[in-house]
Amino acid sequence: MPVRTRPLAFVLLALAGCLWGTGFLFGKIAFREMSVSENVAFRFMVGSIALSPILIRRWKPYRARDWGVLLVASAIGVPVQFLVQFKGLQLTTVSHASLIVGVLPVLLAVSSAVFFAERLHLLEWGALALSAAGAIFIALSSRDAVGGPRPSIAGDLLVLVSMFAAVAMILCTKSLIAEYDALQVTATMIVAGTVMLFAWVEVTSPLRFHFSVNAWVAVVAQGLLATAGAYLFWNWGLARVPASRASVFLNLEPVVGSMLGVLLLHERLGMMALLGGIFIVGSAVYFSVRPHSA
Repeated sequence: MPVRTRPLAFVLLALAGCLWGTGFLFGKIAFREMSVSENVAFRFMVGSIALSPILIRRWKPYRARDWGVLLVASAIGVPVQFLVQFKGLQLTTVSHASLIVGVLPVLLAVSSAVFFAERLHLLEWGALALSAAGAIFIALSSRDAVGGPRPSIAGDLLVLVSMFAAVAMILCTKSLIAEYDALQVTATMIVAGTVMLFAWVEVTSPLRFHFSVNAWVAVVAQGLLATAGAYLFWNWGLARVPASRASVFLNLEPVVGSMLGVLLLHERLGMMALLGGIFIVGSAVYFSVRPHSA
């Protein structure tokens, strides 16, 4: 890789992490008029439209056996993960949801140990325990919140459950990304998952379309910034920076998300929630920069 492209790669990786951090904020704005299923469906519709030209340009036919894996990953990664996650967001605060999302790198490390026989050392098991304690602290702090929007244990737990769906999706696509272009796999998964999502929503709760400009702007921002834009920037940067160095930028998502919740939505983080956030982000940073990180 030319040396001059490396600084740009780091900038775009950081921008991707920040853009992912805006998703919950825009979701809360959309929730003022939209249901969870409507918000998620329209978000991914916009993201799919934005990614479609790239999908067509980079298209490489999948083998028949790979389609099964791709469709499973699409179902888990879009309708399952985001309907659960945004239902949790509806019940809790942006800052709580954002901090809990920070457990993803840690859950990926656990999955590597379980499914790929990666050996974890004592210090790494300690970081895992610290991250788990952080999630518990954030959930328990929901009972003590005073003033401003109130979080809930149920909402925090739903966001945490959605992270297990994210891990399952990543594990499903691991073999596909090794054989196909990563952006093609991501775009195919989002488009296929969006089709499944719309089918589910139409069967369970038909979509409405009459919303204010503010609600539509929030949805378009989610689709263009927190979905299509973030994935494009991330994949471009990841192609030019080792994964072990790039993954640390994932930790910008919980930091940016929680800051937006506090600054713009006037949410409050108690001392227990702050401590839990430090535990989670600190553990995630450790797993992101460890030498044998993949």
